Amino acid sequence: MSRRQRLMTLTRMLPSLLRILRRFRPYLRPQAPLLAGALLALLLSTAARLLEPWPLKLVIDRVVVATPSGGVSGIALIDALDPTTLLTLAAIALVGVIAVRGIASYFSTVGFALAGHRVLTEVRNDLYRHLQGLSLSFHDRAKTGELTLRIIGDIGMLKEVTVTAILPLLASSLVLVGMIAVMLWLNWQLALAALLPLPLLWLTTLHFGRRIQAVSREQRRREGAMAAKAAESMAAIRDIQALSLEKGFAESFCCEGNRDLREGVKAKRLAANLERTVDVLIGVASALVLWLGARLVLTGALTPGDLIVFLAYLKTAFRPVRELAKYTARLAKASAAGERVVDLLDEESDVQDRPDARPAPAFAGAVRFEQVTFAHTPGKPVLDRIDLALKPGERVAIVGPSGAGKSTLLSLLLRLHDPTEGRVLLDGVDIRTYRLASLRAQMSVVLSDSLLFAASIRDNIGYGAAGSDTGAEPGADEAAIIRAARLANAHDFIEALPNGYDTLVGERGVTLSSGQRQRIAIARAALRPSPILILDEPTTGLDRHNAQAVIQALEKLAQGRTVLMVTHDLDLAARADRILYLEAGRIREEGCHAELLAREGAYTALVRGRSGPPSPALSPAITRPIGADYAFGP
Repeated sequence: MSRRQRLMTLTRMLPSLLRILRRFRPYLRPQAPLLAGALLALLLSTAARLLEPWPLKLVIDRVVVATPSGGVSGIALIDALDPTTLLTLAAIALVGVIAVRGIASYFSTVGFALAGHRVLTEVRNDLYRHLQGLSLSFHDRAKTGELTLRIIGDIGMLKEVTVTAILPLLASSLVLVGMIAVMLWLNWQLALAALLPLPLLWLTTLHFGRRIQAVSREQRRREGAMAAKAAESMAAIRDIQALSLEKGFAESFCCEGNRDLREGVKAKRLAANLERTVDVLIGVASALVLWLGARLVLTGALTPGDLIVFLAYLKTAFRPVRELAKYTARLAKASAAGERVVDLLDEESDVQDRPDARPAPAFAGAVRFEQVTFAHTPGKPVLDRIDLALKPGERVAIVGPSGAGKSTLLSLLLRLHDPTEGRVLLDGVDIRTYRLASLRAQMSVVLSDSLLFAASIRDNIGYGAAGSDTGAEPGADEAAIIRAARLANAHDFIEALPNGYDTLVGERGVTLSSGQRQRIAIARAALRPSPILILDEPTTGLDRHNAQAVIQALEKLAQGRTVLMVTHDLDLAARADRILYLEAGRIREEGCHAELLAREGAYTALVRGRSGPPSPALSPAITRPIGADYAFGP
């Protein structure tokens, strides 16, 4: 590697480390007293380590060898002692110095470790909160498994390396500086000879460090890919087993694992090469000091004790270089992990509160989409110049082919996305002028496959209140939860469960049927006192019995609220006040069920099953009137 390449490597590494430190600086400030105490203990430990060889020097120069030059220490009190007393005091001093070093090292290690754990725990908490606030556009691109690895694995690695690598390196570096100063004071020629291999050691570490860092980055990326693949397959385990895809997914995962293994072995091999190279160079330096030091002792320019101090210092002085070689792979992984954490913390949400955003007042429920256009990719709009107005208490159903932009329209009202062009207004005011939390607190949502959390049924319903302006915790109001469950036609089946409302729900609600999950989701929505109700395919995948129970619950839930509903169930749509037929991001038809049928347009074709397969709820539509089974609306 050329000198220019080494400098480029160094300049590339330093900004990365400085960026991580700069990003974590606000988290370090509250730990300043603890860090100051740990640093003081570290300095005391360093001083004790510097004093450690000196009792041995006195014993060798005054007791063992007793040379004329070595017999004079320059301190009258020591020179006046007889050899036996000096030997005893030197032994006691050695024990005292080692004890002080041990106690100081303990407090410095514990202090720095405690500060590091506190800082990184706070970083993890903020990282999780930050992820929760990022827009759907980010989460649509990101992989769940990799995000989980960054929150758990990357922060965990930073914690481990802080304690096992960074702190020992910091302590050894301070010792190195102190020992170099003492060696130069004792004999500058011998000190320069001892330090002669340092530039070569530094260049060797840079050479191997660059390669180890590159391999570690790639290994961390592969670990993220493996985590994403594992999370994806576990989330879709039912589909994988139903389609007999276990073998294919296992082979794909094992393939990624083998690549990760190769990268890991490569990193270990490079680290081992670096350690052995450093050991050889340190051996050369020790031999040079021994040869030159012995000659200086023979000429009387140096005492035997001084040579012992030099050799002891030399063994300790090169420890930072040896530890850097030992921990290079771990530090490289930590650097890659830190960069990934900082990248995520620096990610800005597409949807966020404006600086002048204010809390939303109580809404009456008038909704308006004003020339709204939205595109995930520039030039390819999902919604194109949508104009739509809903009066308070009005119920509007949105139908149309898949991919027409129906669910996207709902996400704009919730501000999960912001329009590319145009405005969404509530009671005549742009919703972007309000704080997100206060805006969403006045909207109840029921989705096609509403997510239930791995908690009790009581808590799952109580989450509806937790997100409202009341700030209630899940399950805070038992009576309100039971009222919401009764409204959702869920109370009876909940009471029939082994533990009633305390029954634990499996992850994503898999221990309940689809109809039961939907009714709990409706109860959750009912617990929130909101003027706006958003329904996204609330009866999808339900049989007729469960669909009827859900629709009856939705009818009660919709009383007095403005309802915007996306559905493929034309029986349900037919009972709305107004129906919008959305196609290719545009409103093609608008009116009540009877008006749209009279036009003999796309909606009529949809009802008759000519524009695609009819919904399960509409299969006998030709032989019975629309809406005969359900009574959604007046």
